[in-house]
Amino acid sequence: MPEAVLQQAAAEMLDWHGSGMSVMEMSHRGKEFISIYEQAEADLRELLAVPAHFKILFMQGGGLAENAIVPLNLSHGGAMDFVLTGSWSQKSLKEASKYGAARVAASAQSDGFTTLPSPASWHIGADSRYVHICGNETIHGVEFHELPDLKALGCDAPLVVDFSSHVASRSVDWSRVGLAFGGAQKNLGPAGLTLVIVREDLIGHALPHCPSAFDYQLVADNQSMYNTPPTYSIYIAGLVFQWLKKQGGIAAMAQRNIAKAQLLYDFLDSSSLYVNKVAKDCRSRMNVPFFLRDESRNEAFLAGAKARNLLQLKGHKSVGGMRASIYNAMPLEGVQALVAYMREFEKTQA
Repeated sequence: MPEAVLQQAAAEMLDWHGSGMSVMEMSHRGKEFISIYEQAEADLRELLAVPAHFKILFMQGGGLAENAIVPLNLSHGGAMDFVLTGSWSQKSLKEASKYGAARVAASAQSDGFTTLPSPASWHIGADSRYVHICGNETIHGVEFHELPDLKALGCDAPLVVDFSSHVASRSVDWSRVGLAFGGAQKNLGPAGLTLVIVREDLIGHALPHCPSAFDYQLVADNQSMYNTPPTYSIYIAGLVFQWLKKQGGIAAMAQRNIAKAQLLYDFLDSSSLYVNKVAKDCRSRMNVPFFLRDESRNEAFLAGAKARNLLQLKGHKSVGGMRASIYNAMPLEGVQALVAYMREFEKTQA
């Protein structure tokens, strides 16, 4: 979270703009919160350049719930195609299989999820209701730097993008997207808020057994208020949107993220102690996994990092190693501090 956002939230905790209430105490239908919601939606549409024919929905349940909610709304009970690029797309495939025929269009599993399968190699059925990708895999550290153009592949199915972990870190080519969803807790705010941006023609087709609170048409028709929304999370996300605008918007954040990632990857590539296994053309700007060639030094590395206030560097339990997550709010100075420590640690191992 940006420090400036936390400071503003702290200042407004007991009394939001002279209302006499904390945002936590507001009715979601009261004029005070409605003004917060409307500003947040307008700022997000501006930041991400969301076209007018897309609906912005503020929902709950996180990315995992959307793995069920998307097929409940878009599958028509038919077939869906998934591109497997890591743990999260695997979870999406497994969940969607409960609501229709979930098929594997392509997979990078044989490469240890260190590459992305070329769109030209994808096998998408003519009856596909949608094609699902995970834009950035946090565990394996692979990212689509360009969204696939399904029309160029002769496919009329909409593209569904899980952009949970890199939303607002780069621009989105909405001409290639039918629906994008993501939890807010990486780049947009605290856990609790889930963002869905969906093309209008794709809503209104929910399966009969879709819960009402998850029916995109009902959510859209009620301005995300059909179910009580996560009000405080929306408020904080709104402050993040304003912070992003002050930083120069998404284009400026993208350049900043490129610089941070390049600094860390350049060091890793020049090191004799550390290694990143992801192909260079699909390395994540948000999540940088790396390994010590001598893994017996892992605990010593983590202890030294903690002593320097460099935290949460241990890799996911499913893959091991280390992982540096450098989301929007992480300043360049944080990455510089990490690289300086890694260089120092490497010298002690010589």
